[in-house]
Formats: sequence, C-alpha cells, structure tokens
Amino acid sequence: MRKIELIVPPPEPHFVGDGFRVHNFIPGGFRLDMKRMDPFIMLDYNSKFYFPPSDKPRGVSVHPHRGFETVTVAYKGKVAHHDSSGGGGVIGEGDVQWMTAASGVLHKEYHEENFSKEGGDFQMVQLWVNLPAKYKMSKPKYQSISNADIPKVELPNEGGFIEVISGEHGGVKGIADTFSPVHMMNALLEKGSKTEFSFPAHFNTGLLVIEGAINVNGQEMAQADHFVLFENNDTDFTIQANEKSVVLVLSAEPLNEPIAAHGPFVMNTQREIFQAIDDYQKGKFGVLED
Repeated sequence: MRKIELIVPPPEPHFVGDGFRVHNFIPGGFRLDMKRMDPFIMLDYNSKFYFPPSDKPRGVSVHPHRGFETVTVAYKGKVAHHDSSGGGGVIGEGDVQWMTAASGVLHKEYHEENFSKEGGDFQMVQLWVNLPAKYKMSKPKYQSISNADIPKVELPNEGGFIEVISGEHGGVKGIADTFSPVHMMNALLEKGSKTEFSFPAHFNTGLLVIEGAINVNGQEMAQADHFVLFENNDTDFTIQANEKSVVLVLSAEPLNEPIAAHGPFVMNTQREIFQAIDDYQKGKFGVLED
C-alpha cells in the first residue's frame, strides 16, 4: 500500500482580499513546498465559513497571473469570475472553474451578487497547477465545468460516488483538459463506505478532507480540514468513511522542471519573472475593469 508521509492540520487562516478566508497548505510548512506536490504549487482551502449579507460583493480585485492554471472547486456558496481573455462565469456548489493563465491574464473573483446579498456558508478550494515550460506562454483559456457535467463513478451498495474532474478513475475519464497528467476528483462517501485508488508511484498524491472523517489504509484517521500527504513508495491506497464524508483526491505526475515564483507569476527562470513583470506593467495582459 502507498504509505502516509504525514497528516497536516489546517494552518492558521488568513484572508485573501476580503472574500476568501483560507488555510494555505501549499506552499507552506510541513515540507509542503512547491516541489513536494509538483505540479500542485499552491493549495488554498476556504474551510466552511459563514459570511453575513453584504450589498457589496466580497472578493479579490483585478490581479495578474502567468505561467500556470488556477482551479477553483466550489463546495458551498457561489463565486463570479472574470478575466481579460474573455473567460468568466459563476460557479456554485459542486462546480469547477479551470482557468489557464498561461501567457498572462488579468483576473478578478467575487462572491456572486445574490449569494453576497443573502449571505451564507462559503467553502472553496483553489489550486494552482503548474504548466510545463513548453506551454507557459500558450494562449489563455477557460473551462467552466458544471457539476451536472462531471462524470461520476457509482460505488457499490449505495456507498456514494466519485466525481472525476480530471484524469481517470475506474475506467471513467474526467472532463477537464490538462497539459500534463493530473488526476483530480471528489469522493463523496456514505458512512462506512470504502473505496480504493491507484496512481503511479512517482505521482505526487494527497487528500484534503472537506467534510467528515476518514480512515486511510485501515490504519490512520484524518479529520475534516486535514491534508494527507502520501509517500511515493507504491500505487494503491484505500479510504473508508467513518461518517458521511467528502474528500478531494489529488495525484499528478511531477514536471521536475525549475520553478521561479514571484507573487502571481510562476515561470522557470528569474529572467522570465522579470519579463512577466515588465509585460504586466506595459499592459500586455489585456484590460479588465475592477
């Protein structure tokens, strides 16, 4: 079985803008730097948090990205997104927003207007998925993925199901297009349900427990809001739900390329970072009003 390297408790939360109260797992402590979960170079988790009603939507104002993809998985609440390449839309519970910044976009994210006015529980994951060097300066694109379109693998005995966002599970392929092998899926498990996953041993693999509590490999328990990091020693592992649970499953082939990062830019060299800053300052990322 694939062994657990460590189980990480949620770091102290901080706000990104005024609309996202996040625990930053990657890059963070506990050895979870950008290389350890490559190509998952950032993981911000907005654990369930109640936002009171507001006439002014909370969120993050216009900012740039280059060299990677942002993936937002919605569990509670709604987010409206717009970028300077023309991508945008609203994602709600169960939906996924997959934005390829690539050569550069301006981007903003806010609580959806009606959600903001009504208030409510808000729970999201945002991942940054690094792009291979040969695709970093490709054309930006946007994938808006509604939950109804995500392929699902039913588990035996009404034990729940697996939503395959990208990659493959049980012979079912995910809906998202990726630039390198990336498996991303939600396991929605009823109490007592047990299921097995298998990924190549060299793929960097982890779990984020969104709801409930699980037992991994019949040995260790992981509670809600904890991240499970696996060793790269083997292929298979099992999870069993101690109670009704939701688990984000991540496994991807590492790019094993140099990483140069500065704020919203992730490239391969410092020279490319300087170029990204210069291009942004010269308005080459397009125009987006706040």
